[in-house]
Amino acid sequence: MITTKPRHLRASYDVVVVGGGPAGLEAAVAAQAGGAAHVLIVDREVEAGGILIQCIHSGFGLHRFGVELTGPEYAQRVLMQVLEHDIDVVTDAYVLDIDAHRRVKLMTTTEGIALVDARAVVLAMGARERTRAAIRIPGTRPAGVFTAGLAQRLVNLYGVLPGHRAVILGSGDIGLIMARRLTLEGVEVVGVFEIMPYANGLNRNIVQCLHDFDIPLHLSTTIVEIHGAHRVDKVTVAPVNAALQPQLDRAWEVVCDTVLVAIGLIPENELSQQMRLRLDPVTRGPVVTSTMECTRDGVFACGNVVHIHDLVDFVSAEAALAGFSAGQYVNGTLPRPDNVRLQPGDNVAYCVPHTISTEREHTVYLRARRPLDACTLQLRDATGTRVYEKRLRYVFPAEMVNLRLRPAILQHFHGDVLRIDLIARVEA
Repeated sequence: MITTKPRHLRASYDVVVVGGGPAGLEAAVAAQAGGAAHVLIVDREVEAGGILIQCIHSGFGLHRFGVELTGPEYAQRVLMQVLEHDIDVVTDAYVLDIDAHRRVKLMTTTEGIALVDARAVVLAMGARERTRAAIRIPGTRPAGVFTAGLAQRLVNLYGVLPGHRAVILGSGDIGLIMARRLTLEGVEVVGVFEIMPYANGLNRNIVQCLHDFDIPLHLSTTIVEIHGAHRVDKVTVAPVNAALQPQLDRAWEVVCDTVLVAIGLIPENELSQQMRLRLDPVTRGPVVTSTMECTRDGVFACGNVVHIHDLVDFVSAEAALAGFSAGQYVNGTLPRPDNVRLQPGDNVAYCVPHTISTEREHTVYLRARRPLDACTLQLRDATGTRVYEKRLRYVFPAEMVNLRLRPAILQHFHGDVLRIDLIARVEA
């Protein structure tokens, strides 16, 4: 990991990257490739690398590096690239403000308050976990309630078990992974309870983390109360109806001493709001163009701060685009503005980027609102005329859909709005 720091901060940098996780590190390297000579990474943690440092399981890197890696191995590869490119990294530091002239105000443990001028900025602050308070689970407030990420940090970095008999609320990937991790460490995982009628993690994690260890997954079920004075001693769970309302007359109690909450992530966008960037109401991240530029010139964003990704490999790809674009912005070679707005249609929760150009190739990320088996992805213009379609075996909300759009696909499209639909396919 990076243990050295720059002897002094420059008064100005071509690109300042906020966040030293996988997105920020990748963006910094790409910014140099795009033409930025001097790049600074600012990270609030003691060492750069982000969440990957505590993800000791394998499954990372197949897309980015062509080999399966653990989280720390993936982080180390990207960190080494940062060191090889002589990029300045300041850790244990916070970005307090970025003004209209892209002047970055930092607070560091070594230099106090510092002001740095940036010709371009990349926002890569990542995301944080939703907590018990986010969904207001009734009951007492005993010890033993953790977010899944905190439990992962305790076990993997500090060797501390959160408890002996656990229930997990939510079937997000980190919750599934922690179900397996706790089981391997001797903790009894009573079950995973998911309020939706489908799991919210990747299929491979459902199989490898739950099925392979005989851990029950209770769909359409949630925790309605947490009990305990000083420590959790049980929870009350209940099935929910189609409107996701608990059916309390069918509730039952589960004895446990630990509750892990794995109910999703929230993009860390307080700085984005402070900068008055336009945010997408669905993703809660910045609205971005095909170059990952936000609604303020010279400010780019990437990774989980824009929308929550499934795989870190896709975070890296998006960050490389944002960083390279920031470098291009600095040297005046950023491509011409986009000319098409993407519009989420039937069964599409959101799509990123929000605009594209018919002159360049793009990767569009989107998520389904509800699961479908045999289905078709369709692109239509404002009149409803079909522009393109692609058959898919299935879609479900937990797995992002990647669509590669080449100029040839849009050669007969002449509008300024392109609607994306995911519709059920009727087999003949």
